Amino acid sequence: MNSKNNIIIIIFCLCSVVILGNWQKIYSYIKNNTKPVINENIINIDNKYKNISNITKNNNILVKTNKFLLQINPYGGTIEKVQLLDYLDKLNSKKFFTLLRKNCDFIYQIKSGIVQKNNLKKNKFFNQDFKFFSKSYNFNFKKNKNILKIPLFFIKKNILYIKIFSFTKDTYLVNISHQIFNKSKKPIRLGIFGQIDKSSYTPKKYLDHQQNNISTNMFNNVAVSTENNKFKKYKFSNILKNKKINISANSGWIAMLQQYFTSVWIIPKLPKKNTIYIKKLFTNVISIGFKSANYLILPGKKYNFSSKLWIGPKIQEKMSKIAPFLDLTIDYGFFGFLSKPLFQLLNLLFNLIGNWGFSIIIITLIIRILTYPLSKQQYIAIAKMNFLQPKIKKIKEIFGDNKEKFTKEIISLYKKENLNPLSGFIPFIIQMPIFLSLYYTLTNSVELRHASFIFWIKDLSSQDPYYILPIIMSITMLIIQKISQNSFNKDSIQEKFTYIIPIIFSLFFLWLPSGLVLYYIVNNLITILQQKWIFYTIQNKYY
Repeated sequence: MNSKNNIIIIIFCLCSVVILGNWQKIYSYIKNNTKPVINENIINIDNKYKNISNITKNNNILVKTNKFLLQINPYGGTIEKVQLLDYLDKLNSKKFFTLLRKNCDFIYQIKSGIVQKNNLKKNKFFNQDFKFFSKSYNFNFKKNKNILKIPLFFIKKNILYIKIFSFTKDTYLVNISHQIFNKSKKPIRLGIFGQIDKSSYTPKKYLDHQQNNISTNMFNNVAVSTENNKFKKYKFSNILKNKKINISANSGWIAMLQQYFTSVWIIPKLPKKNTIYIKKLFTNVISIGFKSANYLILPGKKYNFSSKLWIGPKIQEKMSKIAPFLDLTIDYGFFGFLSKPLFQLLNLLFNLIGNWGFSIIIITLIIRILTYPLSKQQYIAIAKMNFLQPKIKKIKEIFGDNKEKFTKEIISLYKKENLNPLSGFIPFIIQMPIFLSLYYTLTNSVELRHASFIFWIKDLSSQDPYYILPIIMSITMLIIQKISQNSFNKDSIQEKFTYIIPIIFSLFFLWLPSGLVLYYIVNNLITILQQKWIFYTIQNKYY
């Protein structure tokens, strides 16, 4: 036993002599080859993610939530493809709607990264020239978890950059955190940027919802909101012609708009002002984005930037809570002050009934009840004009050659009968804004996209596929024309207009949303009933 202990002691002494003899060399090697580590947090980060380079495939990183199927390119961490799981590509399609994509003929993608100021005092986008690494290339929600975090890592020149995408269940909002660790001996200046690139022209095969490029161009715009200007739109055509636009802002958002969907960068509130930019990236590619100022990061310290991104449908109720004025991306046109309450009432009725078509019918009844006093005056004026025609004709026969006397007698007759000929136009003028407001509500509310009614009407936001509703609408127009027609003074021109006007209206309504045509049919049916009743009352008065 003693001999064994003696051997161990001898070996220990020899090792000690060797180590002491080579200590200077070991110390020199550690000093010259080890990267300086000052902050304890950085040591923990290094230990936790020391195996991040195990994924070296060229695959995009795939992310699945209950709202998205999303692909992130590891080069730059660019979001290249987004499919929305709550929306179909087209009516009766089995494919999900693809909002973002990168193809040879069309680009719509979202970039983000860090910005570094070089010696020439220009901002260098520190993004596409490097590849992020991740522990996996396939992510989805774990059981009983409502938040999914996807960290991507990159190390260059003693700078550890971690970009973390955070997804929450039941929302289209994505949080992006940019964590920058300065592991060098020198201070650095870095900031962040967020950018959206989109082709100005959309090939027909990528168009949403039975659109054509004419209608698409109506909705495709860029929108900006800052503390100085709550909402401003820029047309694609103007961006392609003009030079780069720069806007200084403390906060706000920038959005790439289309009819029902949008992608939005919510600009982070930072100590220094951010710069919003809008420019032509390539011949037919529009680029919008923001970049922060550069911030000093001392050796061994870290800096965390956070930004938010909305990718998805333009849902008024949810977007208004994310950022001020973000609900303005839903373009309700000039009569937005009417369209918003109309939609809120429609939405309330839908929650009670469960059918958008019947909700439109009920809201039409409500509108006609509220506007009945004006409509009544209109129908009374039309009826009186018809029944006064014999008296007007007699005055014309007597004073036809004397225009001054004829006009005086006609005015006297109107006063006696308490008739204002212009009163018939007032209800029409008032109803036009309501009609236009409902049109913008139906064509801009994503809730009505692919919303069915009954029978063959499977999408109230698109045209009637069999043109049955426009034909019914033209018949109701013809009946109204017949009722309103002057039965005492018919002529060939008036007869022609009786048939021409319904034909013109029916042609106009062929391509309008079927929900709007449904509104007009119900509106016309109520008009027919009201006119019949009022004409009957006036007739009893005169005969």
